[in-house]
Amino acid sequence: MTDTFEIKPATLEDIPLILSFIKELAEYEKLLHEVTATEELLKETLFGEKTHAEIVIGYLNQLPVSFALFFQNFSTFLGRPGIYLEDLFVKPEARGNGIGQKMLSYIAYLAKQRNCGRFEWSVLNWNESAIGFYKHLGAKPMDEWTVYRVTGPALDNLAASWKK
Repeated sequence: MTDTFEIKPATLEDIPLILSFIKELAEYEKLLHEVTATEELLKETLFGEKTHAEIVIGYLNQLPVSFALFFQNFSTFLGRPGIYLEDLFVKPEARGNGIGQKMLSYIAYLAKQRNCGRFEWSVLNWNESAIGFYKHLGAKPMDEWTVYRVTGPALDNLAASWKK
């Protein structure tokens, strides 16, 4: 029997599955303690009045084995939109079947269909297998860029300071 793989956009009914993928990814990245997402929050932010991201789910022989969450960004230099991949996860038991490449290829296809100028993502420095995989696909690290993040009380303080 030949394995079948298909990618489908997530629906409202997929929220419990999406949350389980998020938790599996967080556990893999040793960041489960940082997950505060709930089904209610995902319903509001992914399928509510204003959506903030898209999710696709990969099915191997009709079983959900992967997900990708991405959103549109914009390049001022290119003057065109781009796609930023926030998360890609393939269940460990499904790895080695080319699923990661198929998921990335699908999102690259969407980027081209949407006239995007680039498709980008971040990777944890310790994740050498992912780094090797991405380089094999032709992705290049942006060594001259460092990601900065403001969250929690620092975000609260920065936001509160704008009127001062």
